[in-house]
Amino acid sequence: MTSMSEPGSGALEGLRILEVAGLCSAYAGRLFAGMGADVILVEPPAGAAHRRQGPFIDNVPSIERSLTFTYLHAGKRSVTLDLDTADGQALFRKLAATASVVVESEPVGVMRARGLDYASLKEINPALVYTSITPFGSDGPYKEYVANDLILLAMGGLLTLGGYAEAEPTRAPGDQALLAGGQFGAIGTMMAVLDAEESGAGQFVDVSVQECVTTALETAIQFYDLEGIVRRRGGSRLENAPGSGLYPCKDGEIVLSAGASSARWLVLMEWLESEGLTRAEELSEERWKDRDWVASKEATEIFKEIFIPFAMAHTKRELYEGGKQRGIPLVPINTPADIPASEQFRFRGFLETLPHHTLDRELVMPGAPFQLSDSPWRMRRPAPPLGGHNLEVLGELGLTPEDLQRLSSGGVL
Repeated sequence: MTSMSEPGSGALEGLRILEVAGLCSAYAGRLFAGMGADVILVEPPAGAAHRRQGPFIDNVPSIERSLTFTYLHAGKRSVTLDLDTADGQALFRKLAATASVVVESEPVGVMRARGLDYASLKEINPALVYTSITPFGSDGPYKEYVANDLILLAMGGLLTLGGYAEAEPTRAPGDQALLAGGQFGAIGTMMAVLDAEESGAGQFVDVSVQECVTTALETAIQFYDLEGIVRRRGGSRLENAPGSGLYPCKDGEIVLSAGASSARWLVLMEWLESEGLTRAEELSEERWKDRDWVASKEATEIFKEIFIPFAMAHTKRELYEGGKQRGIPLVPINTPADIPASEQFRFRGFLETLPHHTLDRELVMPGAPFQLSDSPWRMRRPAPPLGGHNLEVLGELGLTPEDLQRLSSGGVL
């Protein structure tokens, strides 16, 4: 198991983790690598499937240019093994004997058929923690069902809460459900590792991505249980809440929260009047204190006619600064282009720069969403080229370059 790390080294220094390539397990492995673990990514000879997932650097499709792969596998070493061959399985067992953790997201039953499931591997490494991250978990009537991110968001119940009430459900971009599986898988794995260090016995960590998604429903299930209320999508709120909602501006969009008849509304009126905005005085009329009238479509349209031209004359930054000075909740809707410019992110060192593993350039990517004071997060290497560490890792098992050549010719590597 992991040894006690020296101050300044990674929290998981000394921990070896075998990660069988798959989207559900990839983010867990990334978290382990950033905290100092030796993460060995086991890929099929043709490479992990998400090496072929775009977007690609310079829009040039290549197994070494996938931004998805480059981000998710930073800090890891790559070995290629065909786990459907006897030689590949034998080498995986030897690696598992040296590891503290195996994390995989293969379809239920696949690793068992290979003789590489937890029951098989714990015979050679009793302290091994074995984490399986699958769509619906390792048992139950859905255990063999295949699902992608959209299906899991739907089956977990979260999709019904995403988007506007007046439109169809909306999925967040990317693979948010699969990433949640990796995140919760990392947490469960670390708890099992801590227990194994005390007891000397590993255990099986069974992660259902559907269940990970359902945890994001917050109080929706309790609402139904206690009050019989089914929570629905809330919508844009622009139709019935003057002063609150999403509004366009000069270079994007902002969110404003200064509802009519509130103290913030009065400050907003003073701001608009100080800018010489025509019709601003209309918002001080007595009718804005009438809740029924404020909820009308007429009130919404009047506010939009007055506020939107003001917002369109200013940038997100200008509106944010103006709102902050006056105590008005007004925030920009940041785009990916805004993130690298954020002074908050820069101050905390959240964004990290790593060289690309095959191209002569550096890439900026999100780092860790947490900071450990005595064992800081640090990516020690970029994402690996396919099989780039075969000699280094398999050489530790006693294999020679000639052995690797023979196995490669036989399709094992």
